[in-house]
Amino acid sequence: MKTFVWKNLSAAERKAALARPENRRDPRVAETVRTIFDDVETRGFAALIDWSVKLDGHAPRYVKLGQDTVDAARAQLAPEDLAAMELAVDNVRAFQQAELPADGPLIAPKPGLSLQRVYRPITTAGLYVPGGTAPLFSTLIMTAVPALVAGVPNRVCVMPPARDGSIAPMMIATAAASGLESMWLVGGAHAIAGLALGAFDGIPAADKLFGPGNKYVAEAKRLATERVSGLAIDMPAGPSELLVIADDTANVKLVAADLLSQAEHDADAQVILVALSADIAAKIAAEVEVQVSHLPRETIARASLEQARLFIVASIAEAAEVSNLYGPEHLAIQIADVDVLIPQLTAAGTIFAGAYAAETFGDYAAGPSHVLPTDGAARAWDGITVRSFLTSFVVQKATREGAAAIAPAAARLARLEGLEAHALAADFRLEV
Repeated sequence: MKTFVWKNLSAAERKAALARPENRRDPRVAETVRTIFDDVETRGFAALIDWSVKLDGHAPRYVKLGQDTVDAARAQLAPEDLAAMELAVDNVRAFQQAELPADGPLIAPKPGLSLQRVYRPITTAGLYVPGGTAPLFSTLIMTAVPALVAGVPNRVCVMPPARDGSIAPMMIATAAASGLESMWLVGGAHAIAGLALGAFDGIPAADKLFGPGNKYVAEAKRLATERVSGLAIDMPAGPSELLVIADDTANVKLVAADLLSQAEHDADAQVILVALSADIAAKIAAEVEVQVSHLPRETIARASLEQARLFIVASIAEAAEVSNLYGPEHLAIQIADVDVLIPQLTAAGTIFAGAYAAETFGDYAAGPSHVLPTDGAARAWDGITVRSFLTSFVVQKATREGAAAIAPAAARLARLEGLEAHALAADFRLEV
């Protein structure tokens, strides 16, 4: 982990030290993704087949989640595994249901004038579940369940196949528990292009794309918003990030474990340690080295640690400054008084406050979705919530009395802007 003393850095040095890994912005990634989109736009599903064979090693496969398929998958799983998964589904559903907004109140700024905000689910949600090196059924829960609670009628789920072209039994069981009826085994930027451009047979193009992924997937989601008018994405959600703020009271073993829990995701993942003393920084760095050597995914974790940063700060205020400038996807706090720090924080996908609030809990079973903004997007974007799957609009009603109360002012303002037709549209309401 590269070490920096925050107070000794200039503004330019601070910006450089907090930069995301350079390879996330590799221009070759953008070029490849653009080529894929061009091909899928031209040739449709045939292009999806070719790119899937080339990149996944297998053609796209439609998986219908019929009862026999689900029962067979569940039979391969331990009861304890199914119980843990179902607890996670239940917790996510409960949290999202509690956050489901009701239509707003009727507001009457003038007699005869009523205004109300109403919510509607989007029609088609494209749900991307990353895979490849690990079957991330947790991400399936964190996207499919909020969409189910929101009432989205078309939830189209795609995920990469395993290396042998199969799908893990836990993926099938989780998809069924999350209310899905089918899935497509296809991953990467070509899957995103298929969702955005409507290249899957019999499936409408997505209105909005959801889910995290590698740098190719993140770039594909960005490009999709340029290529398809009106298409939205949940957020920039690329390789994982974690920033931990620790003081001398921190549990060294827990901090190291949290850092490695994100480092093992992906070589492009980035972890940051903000330490309030050089002593605790050294202890945590040493413990990271002890723990990483015992991980099955040690090679991936060590590659990620090449991009790790360790900042030594002199105060809680400095710790908050580092975190707010970085805007981490995940922020974990292990200091004596977390409630002193939290009011100073302005940018984080989600915060785990205190030693017992493990980032892993948020990844799997706490309730909020773990699909969160990366690359500093937490300064302006939220993570996935049930509201991510809703649109809203205001219904405006007026009686003749209401029109009379507002038309003169509206007409006058329109004429001040030189828009006579607008003004007449207001004036004429008083004549009928």
